[in-house]
Amino acid sequence: MRLLRGLGRRKLTLRARVALLSTLGVALAVVVVSLAGWWLMHGRMYEDLDRRLSADTAAAVSAATPDEALRALRSADELPGTWSDDDDPPSEIRRLVRLAGLPPPAVVRFLDDRGHAVSSTAGAAWLGPVSSPAARVATSGSGQDLADAGPGDETVYRVSTTPRPGGAVQVATRVIGIEETLDDLRALLTWIGLVGTALAGVVGWGVARTGLRPVHRLTGAVEKVAETQDLDSSIPVSGHDEIARLATAVNHLLTALAASKAAQQQLVQDAGHELRTPLTSLRTNVELLTYAEQQLASGRSLAADDRARLLRDLGVQAEELTTLTTELVELAAENTDPEPSGPLDLADVVHSAVIRARARWPQVVFAVAAAPAPLTGQAGGLSRVVLNLLDNAAKWSPPGGTVRVVLSTTDGHAELTVADEGPGIDEQDRPKVFERFYRATAARSMPGSGLGLAIVAQIVATHAGTVVAGAAEGGGAELRVRLPSDAARFS
Repeated sequence: MRLLRGLGRRKLTLRARVALLSTLGVALAVVVVSLAGWWLMHGRMYEDLDRRLSADTAAAVSAATPDEALRALRSADELPGTWSDDDDPPSEIRRLVRLAGLPPPAVVRFLDDRGHAVSSTAGAAWLGPVSSPAARVATSGSGQDLADAGPGDETVYRVSTTPRPGGAVQVATRVIGIEETLDDLRALLTWIGLVGTALAGVVGWGVARTGLRPVHRLTGAVEKVAETQDLDSSIPVSGHDEIARLATAVNHLLTALAASKAAQQQLVQDAGHELRTPLTSLRTNVELLTYAEQQLASGRSLAADDRARLLRDLGVQAEELTTLTTELVELAAENTDPEPSGPLDLADVVHSAVIRARARWPQVVFAVAAAPAPLTGQAGGLSRVVLNLLDNAAKWSPPGGTVRVVLSTTDGHAELTVADEGPGIDEQDRPKVFERFYRATAARSMPGSGLGLAIVAQIVATHAGTVVAGAAEGGGAELRVRLPSDAARFS
């Protein structure tokens, strides 16, 4: 963990991290396999040694003396000779080994029934004193003991103790050859591990370089798009692997960004066009009033009716600018900072919006029939939807006219219908009334910005609903909103 944290602080490249992790993985595998192989070989060699010792000890039980037992074992297993005075003269190799003071390859020792050594072949001093488990075998006359023996903490012999009449017999075989073999194997496995780890590092670096080459190409393409700001360009996609899926996702992201940028530019252009007209009228009226004030010194003055009309126009134009600015802010806010959803009853939202509409449009009658419609949604957004629909219907209704508001639930959906008694919407204009700044020919002489129904359509779309325009029974316009009441749709 410290190594990984250190690598994170040094901020290695992805290629270097992949190569390093692959090297560590191979090194770990080599270490595990080497240790497992060494321990397996260690266990097998000592298992074979113990099995041979047990057989030799069983054969030595019937011998009269340790030297006789050793000669029998030597002839049976072709063991090197011993150094007893009764034995044949030693060869040159045996003489050199004895002069060098090395332990003999095998030792036989007899124990009495008290566990004391009574006789042995040459080299018994290397076995040391009789151990307690071996003495218990001699005194009890049953069981068997396998143990290591040697001077101090050094292991020189593997000793097998088996009971015999009058005590026990011990047969010891030198383990130096086995340990040397294991040491050689340990050194060999160590070198194999080091070389394998080095090769794994080289191979891992090559694999990381080759495997991450598509990522580098994709990164270069994305950096080029970020530098040129060309959102209409696309990244080449080849194959069906994870890199291809990533490139496809980036292309989809670029498409969405391009569409968002185009929508923002269109919104700015439309907003600039809509703001230009009231600003021009406002500036013209202000200039007329300013000119009239300048003419007071010459004795000419603006008529009171004309001044009142200009001031009235200024108020209307200022109100239009305020309304347009507010609707633009609401439209942008729905895109950038959506309101969180929560459980609500749409009937409560409708009643609250009707109270506000009655205060704003006292000359219109609002007839409401709202059944409970629980759903999960944005309370503020849905309130704007209902209020905009009511304002639109009231604006087109004649004085004393009736705006009918009906809320019902059918097929797991909440359906809100707002109908007025105005001139209605031409059939060719119905699909377009929910577009930004769109105003039908008959509506261009009426106050408004053309954003109210666009806001309605946008908020309804965020709730996975639909809104359509049609004709009411009395000849006016009818706007119908349909919202799913399934709360999971808004999680």
